[in-house]
Amino acid sequence: MILAIEGIDGAGKGTLAHAVTARVEAAGRRVAQLSFPRYEETRFARLIAQYLNGAYGALDDVSPRFAALLYAGDRMETRQRLLALEAACDLLVLDRYVASNLAYNAAKLPAGERSGFIDWLSEVEFEIFELPRPSLTCLVGTPPEVADRLVAEKDQRSYTDKTRDLHEADRDYMTRVAAVYEQMATAGQGGPWFRCATLDETGSLRPPGELADEVWARLAPLLAAS
Repeated sequence: MILAIEGIDGAGKGTLAHAVTARVEAAGRRVAQLSFPRYEETRFARLIAQYLNGAYGALDDVSPRFAALLYAGDRMETRQRLLALEAACDLLVLDRYVASNLAYNAAKLPAGERSGFIDWLSEVEFEIFELPRPSLTCLVGTPPEVADRLVAEKDQRSYTDKTRDLHEADRDYMTRVAAVYEQMATAGQGGPWFRCATLDETGSLRPPGELADEVWARLAPLLAAS
């Protein structure tokens, strides 16, 4: 079974992925975790790092299809490991997966062109590259303005020496990406989705363990049935 954790930069995907992995382990289940892009692990991810550092131009200068194929290639290189982990574990937790590629690159296009693009890229990743489909996708619901603040608080990343990469630096773009994610979640793009809100009723960030318990409540029946 594969759980994909999705959301915009700064949403808290990595933190939630680690918390969910720990929660599943505590329940006595076999679990593994991977994060995409796999910086310094695949050749395509090294190209992604160059793209995010502006080596190919500004955000609007880079073709969405070109950028999308870099991200898809990263997963293509990882396909055998994905399949092995899926077979060896009860649950494989992915911090970003195909939906990230769909949302981030579709958001660069006019609204009327997004559906066709999503269909094309889904075919590339799932049909041509034959990647396994997620059993469940969790959309980490962090408002863009909060995620933007959290990006500024991140530790230095291995792929960049900048505070914000090409995507993170464009706040309007992040808002468009969030909107595309919401549309895909509502439509059930590629399988079942659910939303996990990171803020409580007072507007404060919820503890990672609390979010992990919420995700586990969704996962436990599915794992029991598998």
